[in-house]
Amino acid sequence: MLSMKRNLFCVCLILISFLSNAQKKPVSFKDSLDGKFDVSDYIIEANGFVPIPYIITEPALGGFGFAVAPVFIKRNPPYIDTIRGQVKRTPVAPNITGGVVAYTLNNTWLASAFRSGTLVKRRIKYVIGGAYANINMSYFRNTPQEEDKEFAFNFKTIVGFLQATKRISFSNWYAGFKYLFLNTDVRYKGTLPDFVKSQEVHSTVSQFGLVLELDNRDNVFTPNKGVKVHLDGNISANFLGSDYEYYRLNYYMYAYAQFSKKFVGGWRLDGQQAFQDPPFYLLPYIDMRGVPASRYQGQADILTELEGRWDVVPRWSIVFFGGTGKAFDEWNEFGSAKWIVSGGTGFRYMLARKFGLRVGIDLARGPETWAYYIVFGSNWLK
Repeated sequence: MLSMKRNLFCVCLILISFLSNAQKKPVSFKDSLDGKFDVSDYIIEANGFVPIPYIITEPALGGFGFAVAPVFIKRNPPYIDTIRGQVKRTPVAPNITGGVVAYTLNNTWLASAFRSGTLVKRRIKYVIGGAYANINMSYFRNTPQEEDKEFAFNFKTIVGFLQATKRISFSNWYAGFKYLFLNTDVRYKGTLPDFVKSQEVHSTVSQFGLVLELDNRDNVFTPNKGVKVHLDGNISANFLGSDYEYYRLNYYMYAYAQFSKKFVGGWRLDGQQAFQDPPFYLLPYIDMRGVPASRYQGQADILTELEGRWDVVPRWSIVFFGGTGKAFDEWNEFGSAKWIVSGGTGFRYMLARKFGLRVGIDLARGPETWAYYIVFGSNWLK
């Protein structure tokens, strides 16, 4: 339900629309080193209102859609740290304020507003946002009459989100909190399936969590080396105003290594676990290219992916990837749970050399279907 936020947030940092006339001076779209098409200078000089287009390719939402994100971008000064008598300047991401309007082929649509920024003096990163969404999505369950039966639902939901993390000393570690609010109406044609409780037809989720994160990647867009490790634990409870009592644990790691001048390898490990009884639409699910969102759900899931990028020439790269995972309810069921496998290939173009930003398209095959993905930076974004 919230998967679109990953790429939309990245796009707000990097895809500055060519329709904008906010420049005070002409900016070249050719790189100063090789003369190829490059938007680095445009990103650096961009200031003020910018409309950003984005194509939605999620199979669970119809396979195609379009979003527009009008944003206002304000650059931040760097962190200035004095470590053992030496001054170190660390770049800080810009503040971004804006909205998103989106529509897909299965009549899913949303309207949202958000702000992402940094309190530089206090070393605090934050994201705050809200949305109203009308989402059409199918869920699958085994029934006595049919294996993997499809159930089509409509969700009308109000979303609120807040996350804030503070840098720990001069390290690459951050710690903080997150909060999620959902007020959701669930609609289904016919008699509700057994896995949907009457409580879930109209309900509120109010969820608070703690976050711990390490990020020493050399690039937040398309990394060549380094790791990002994330852990958050969350509680949804009546005393927070929630209709549900449950706990949720999310963890993931992205690791990158540059094995040669032209080859970069990546490894992803990702897992989630829900305890007690969350609503069915917030159960953990396998999130990989080639697998529709929420297609394989359980009380827990764990997956791993490998990805390789071969830089054939300085601007163009070939990407290949593959992964597998399982969704299950109890850990003693892990051995008997079905392995879900997906893989594919794609290409990247170095769109902004000064930012290390590559964009491209991936084609992936899961257990049932082919899917394509437009990738800005990296597909591994959370």
